[in-house]
Amino acid sequence: MSRKFAYIAGAAALAVTAVLGSAEAQDKKYTIATVVKISGIQWFNRMEEGVKKFAADTGNNAYQVGPAKADAQLQVQIIEDAIAQGVNAIGVVPFSPEAVEPVLKKAMDAGITVVSHEASNIQNVQWDLEAFRNEAFGAHFMEKLGACMGGKGEYAVFVGSLTSKTHNEWVDGAIAYQKEHFPDMKLVGSKNETADDQQQAYAKTQELLRAYPNVRGFQGSASTDVAGIGLALEERGMADDTCVVGTTLPSIAGQYLETGSVDMIAFWDPSLAGYAMNKLAVMLLEGKQPTDGMDLGIPGYEKVKIEGKVIYGQAWVDVTKDNAKDYPF
Repeated sequence: MSRKFAYIAGAAALAVTAVLGSAEAQDKKYTIATVVKISGIQWFNRMEEGVKKFAADTGNNAYQVGPAKADAQLQVQIIEDAIAQGVNAIGVVPFSPEAVEPVLKKAMDAGITVVSHEASNIQNVQWDLEAFRNEAFGAHFMEKLGACMGGKGEYAVFVGSLTSKTHNEWVDGAIAYQKEHFPDMKLVGSKNETADDQQQAYAKTQELLRAYPNVRGFQGSASTDVAGIGLALEERGMADDTCVVGTTLPSIAGQYLETGSVDMIAFWDPSLAGYAMNKLAVMLLEGKQPTDGMDLGIPGYEKVKIEGKVIYGQAWVDVTKDNAKDYPF
């Protein structure tokens, strides 16, 4: 299956796993809670599609929950509730890996299987599932940003949270790549924290432009960052004079790709990640363990690599205005 087909098909691509799910019908059904950073934003709405598809394909009671705002302690409370309800497994996308460590240990001590996503440094899980190597993803963004900027000028980086492991690994990988390959570029300010909120990304961009009027490059990490950046640049008539790259979905940033306020985005399909996380949880509940090179039967996770307790896929795609319509989510 080509990568393009996998993403065009979206939920249809998961039909492959539906066949596997029916062929491997379980006598026992499990309750699996997927706890995400925040509910109600498009990124995690898309992930919930994968969780629901897994439940429909396998008959397990798989569901997704998350706090109404990006708040580590609210996420901890939701995990506490899942433990109290006696779920069989928890899949977590932590807002702050450090903040959830104690409650995940409590879950594991209670015999609950725990897997995570976007948390390669986390300890109190059986396995962490990553769509790719985060440093390489960040370096890839800088390769694109540097080319767009002609290897010169000031740039800024955005993260959803200073405690978000993946976001910080992406921008750290980008900064390292810039220093090695684009010495005439300069990072201005520190990491701009946006709390996964488009309006905050918009406000931070306005602040940056006032403090650093020559800044011309932007890299966003939270799914809402580049939309906020693009809106600020569009309002100032700066779309043609700036370069913006970052992690998001076409449904969030498509209009800014079309106008040129955002130049390039890359992402992995959250629905496939949600499906994969739940499939991994059931494997573990059935006494099976992932192995290096294993095919999870899900696009982007056909030949996983294992390092320690981290499972890496190869699941990112690049999107510009030229191919955004190929990814209708």
